[in-house]
Amino acid sequence: MTKAHRPAISISPNPHADDSPTLSKGQRAFNALIKQIENRRNRLADWETATVQFQGRYAGEFLPLERSRIALQVRLVRSLDQVYEHDAFTKAERRKISALIIDLARDLIDEDASLKALYNKYSGTDFDREAAMQAAEMKARLEAALGVGLGDDADVHSEEALLQRAREHLAQRAEKKAAAATKREARRAARKKSPKQLAAEAREEDEQAQITLSIREVYRKLASALHPDRETDPQERDRKTRLMQRVNEAYDKNNLLQLLELQLELEHIDQHSINRINEARLTHYNQILKDQVRELDRQIHRVETTFRYTYGYQQFEALPPDAVLQKLDLDIAALRQQVRNIEQDLAAFDDFRDVRRMLKSRTTFD
Repeated sequence: MTKAHRPAISISPNPHADDSPTLSKGQRAFNALIKQIENRRNRLADWETATVQFQGRYAGEFLPLERSRIALQVRLVRSLDQVYEHDAFTKAERRKISALIIDLARDLIDEDASLKALYNKYSGTDFDREAAMQAAEMKARLEAALGVGLGDDADVHSEEALLQRAREHLAQRAEKKAAAATKREARRAARKKSPKQLAAEAREEDEQAQITLSIREVYRKLASALHPDRETDPQERDRKTRLMQRVNEAYDKNNLLQLLELQLELEHIDQHSINRINEARLTHYNQILKDQVRELDRQIHRVETTFRYTYGYQQFEALPPDAVLQKLDLDIAALRQQVRNIEQDLAAFDDFRDVRRMLKSRTTFD
């Protein structure tokens, strides 16, 4: 979805009214809902633009730097291993080298499994055994919190697999609750209803029918005017076919605003017609527009959630679409600095005195 010029839809006060021109409650609600929809459309368009730009820079700049950083860190671990036994270093310096190898190797094993041997060598433990113990502890905590067993198969002996299994259990539990709620609702519906309940249901059904009729009326007027089979001119038939596709898409999505915009664009209605929409029709229109606002909110939530999950942004931090490229700029700048730092650290291995100075100045390697 990209931003494009659309006919402006709003109700204007009657300047020729006897008293001061004002809008009714329904008219004000209509204008407010149109504004809310436009704001949400713009946010979705901003997300689309930002995501495309972000993806290009992420693949073209961030990922190559990340691969360089990882490769340099692996070299650094191996270089530290090679100098560890040299008699130029004190016991305290060797302890620092050992600690750095352990910290770096632990984070890099997923990238280079051969570093597992170095981790085991300097930590005096076994990486796989530690990972299994951590997974067992997490499994026990999750089972206690969820009140379910997560199984004892090999697939759940990693933290990521455990989290996935827990998510599956939560989803299954939610489905069961929803199914139970549906059954309860069905049982309540099967009971004999009071006259008051029947009257309320009848009013609700009538209201829904009127809402459906309101949007169908707009659709029928457009469909009647645009039906391509009635057009003999090939170019005009193609134009009407494209417009009819837009009309059908809007109708399928119950998108009242888009149908009204098409009417305005095709000059089937004018501002005077919009201003004269009666209160009963406005009530139905406003209900449809409220549904559109809710659906746009759901779309925005899906887009933002997918982006956060894909690129590892925290769920609790604010993430407007106009800020994601700024965040990427900061991440790329930080990665470049990390690469420079590691390159400087590697250059120090040409002289043990430089290695000693490096060990004094740094407690970790970025």
